[in-house]
Amino acid sequence: MDQDIGNKVLPVEIVHLYVYDIGRAVDLKKAASLIPAYPDIGFGKRRDTPSSLKLPKPLMLTLNSDECDSVRFEKFSAVAKIYDDGAITLVIRYRTHSSFNDLSATSNLPLRDTGGEACIEDFADSSFHMVVDAIKTSVSGQKGNEGYDRETYTAFCLLECPGGSPEAFLDANREVAAALLAREEPGILHPSQVKQILAKPVSYRKNDLAVFDMDRCLIIDPAKDYEDLLIIAEHANYRLIELRALDSLLDTWLDEAEKDMRKIYSSGGESHFGQRSVKMKLARLQALRFDALFTLENLDNSSKIIGDYFLGDIYQRLCEIFNTEGWKVSVERRLGALQNLYELLKNDIAERRMINLEVVFIVVCIVLPLLQIVQVMMSG
Repeated sequence: MDQDIGNKVLPVEIVHLYVYDIGRAVDLKKAASLIPAYPDIGFGKRRDTPSSLKLPKPLMLTLNSDECDSVRFEKFSAVAKIYDDGAITLVIRYRTHSSFNDLSATSNLPLRDTGGEACIEDFADSSFHMVVDAIKTSVSGQKGNEGYDRETYTAFCLLECPGGSPEAFLDANREVAAALLAREEPGILHPSQVKQILAKPVSYRKNDLAVFDMDRCLIIDPAKDYEDLLIIAEHANYRLIELRALDSLLDTWLDEAEKDMRKIYSSGGESHFGQRSVKMKLARLQALRFDALFTLENLDNSSKIIGDYFLGDIYQRLCEIFNTEGWKVSVERRLGALQNLYELLKNDIAERRMINLEVVFIVVCIVLPLLQIVQVMMSG
């Protein structure tokens, strides 16, 4: 019976979220003058979502999908969301038909039925670079082509529920569902892993169910009422990429700080790297601290805004899976270490200069006059 249910062909929608960090900030007004983008109108409040829920409002850009003409696609669409704090999300979605057992292979279909080997992943990559190239003059602190941080997340949305109820369907296909979410082949996961992956399914109505994991989620909803779930999944990934990018930048700064220390304390280093250089580094660090504080504050506000209701539970579940609290602690620790390090370097250089000035003062005001007195006495 389990195999029959898993092999039944079902209507499904697959939604890919590609979240990138491209720089420190994007001037959305300038970006809108460069591309045919339009403001995001948000999503309608459903379930128990309060009207006070406010999420970042990006610019929206509809991407050209003319080349995506495979007969496997139904209602193929692609949009780019551009955020003012330097993030871009590509949302690529399409409906198709697939058995549950073959659903993982359906997530990266070829774009065309005739010729070419391009797939969904290729389309996302080329579309992202097209958008970045088009708005690059509106981006401050833009990263190089090899330095973009990226998070990917895929939602598998079943539009029918065979087997009576979502819970019964999931129970009948536990190993396949766990393997789908973990990107593994069915049958190789230990029962403890299957149990852990499927441990916290969430439902709002009797006929819907969603299970979230690190890179994928499974949504069963014949009513097709899951736009808010996708928004929350994107929002969690959006916050994660900000923390990851910030943590990576701080790692680079710590490496640079180690080199600065070697310059200062090596022979003759101070003549090439002195107090002015440390002050410049501290000024840059203060700007970075402001960016970090805004990111961390936004993360905290997200937790407060999402609150204790259905979407809030999902957001908290995703933050738990992504370990955003761990990333936050890591960022705060690195920021503190950098601040303390450069403050110590600045103070140490200042003390050295004071000592040097005292030596010069002693030489000029005491030693030289004494030498002059001795010379006068000897000449007399």
